[in-house]
Amino acid sequence: MSKEVQHMFASIAPAYDRTNSVLSLGIHHLWRKATVKDSEANIGMSVLDCATGTGDLAFEFKKAVGKTGRVLGTDFCPEMMETAPSKSKQKALHVDFEVADAMNLPYPDNMFDIASISFGIRNVDDPSIALSEMARVVKPGGKVMILEFGQPNGIIGFIYDMYSKYVIPFLGGLLTGNKDAYRYLPRTAASFPCRESFLALMNNTGMYNETSYKELTFGISFLYKGVVQ
Repeated sequence: MSKEVQHMFASIAPAYDRTNSVLSLGIHHLWRKATVKDSEANIGMSVLDCATGTGDLAFEFKKAVGKTGRVLGTDFCPEMMETAPSKSKQKALHVDFEVADAMNLPYPDNMFDIASISFGIRNVDDPSIALSEMARVVKPGGKVMILEFGQPNGIIGFIYDMYSKYVIPFLGGLLTGNKDAYRYLPRTAASFPCRESFLALMNNTGMYNETSYKELTFGISFLYKGVVQ
């Protein structure tokens, strides 16, 4: 992630949770639940959540793996994780948090059962490197889960495009004070590889036996899954 993007996320971090809930009408919580369910996370498993932000997906995974399981949330931007430890205490869900770059994870091979990233893969400098790194630290047969915005088709696509261009920057700017950030985020989502194009990125790493995707909420969001070799 570039320093410019890191600074952008640092600037919106204090209002990030509230803004996400407003802009997605709360649907992003359902998308995260779907990610955990599709990963087949179970009691005692270990999970790495990259670009964890304020920890929402990490907490969902912790519910699934229980007290005997471990969840580690990492982010390149420490400011994004500032509220995560207090949320962990409030929720009574113990999750560890560390600063780490998804393109250069400081963990040994085959350490985790699952690695995940939600709404962050498009913001790393080289998504292919991050996809390879996430697979490297996952045990053979384990899963890499990617939740990311996409480009819906048809009338839904038109409505969402208008919403992204005009409503998101206005409300995002109002809630965070950084309108440019909420111009940047929809713009990157609109141009980022989607559907089979993203699966091609995963497959080209040579790290996955199987890859698949599901459209969520008419293709506004996509859930990608890779089974590690």
